Amino acid sequence: MRRLLSRNRVALTAGILAPLAGAAILLAFRGSWSNTNVALLLVVIVVAVAAIGNRIAGALAAVSAFAWFDFFFTVPYERFTIRSSSDITTAVLLLLVGLAVSQLAARARQLKVVAVTDAGYLEQIHDTAVLTGTARSPYSVVDRVREQLIDLLDLEECRFEYGSLTGHPPRLEPDGTVVAGHRHWDTDEFGFPAGEIELRTFANGQYLGRFMLRPKADSRPSLQARLVAVTLSDMAARALGSAQSARDDS
Repeated sequence: MRRLLSRNRVALTAGILAPLAGAAILLAFRGSWSNTNVALLLVVIVVAVAAIGNRIAGALAAVSAFAWFDFFFTVPYERFTIRSSSDITTAVLLLLVGLAVSQLAARARQLKVVAVTDAGYLEQIHDTAVLTGTARSPYSVVDRVREQLIDLLDLEECRFEYGSLTGHPPRLEPDGTVVAGHRHWDTDEFGFPAGEIELRTFANGQYLGRFMLRPKADSRPSLQARLVAVTLSDMAARALGSAQSARDDS
């Protein structure tokens, strides 16, 4: 989280300063280059900022590029005034194209992050599946899943309760939604509800126990993360169910 906040701060700073620095460098070519070429190069800077940052940083860079293009490259120079209709058109297009392309660049970066995250999810599921097939005790699978849930859902702590149900805490459902009381909780907007949340485990239709999740105050796991959590809990349930069936047969 701290790394993400630091990266966003750097991107926002770059959104303000990078177009200014680029305009200052291009100022040496003001007499020989057309304003259209200058605008295109400023768009490249906007895209670069959006690619390393986020949509806000990209939009900020687009506005900054527009302002410094106006200040340095339109008559009268070094004033935020544009007299030429062609320069007005170029400046407006710089702003609009910069905003549009920056959003696309930020979206492309977001998709890359999602792909990497998905690979991490698949690795966790694979590792737990391997452990389920090799572990001598189902409790080692439960412990492994408990540790994974803490990291996956950004929890303060997680424990597993065996046996009967008590109380009516909020519940993480198989479809990744959260039910608190008799209504669905908007986890994407508000994060997890306060207090413990249960994630029930079943094997062959029989209730075996539940993971009790205690989220951090700012925990806001994605739907993908919640669905992976349900999958991991199901794997723990299968390990417990297989062990119980083996005991019953013996």
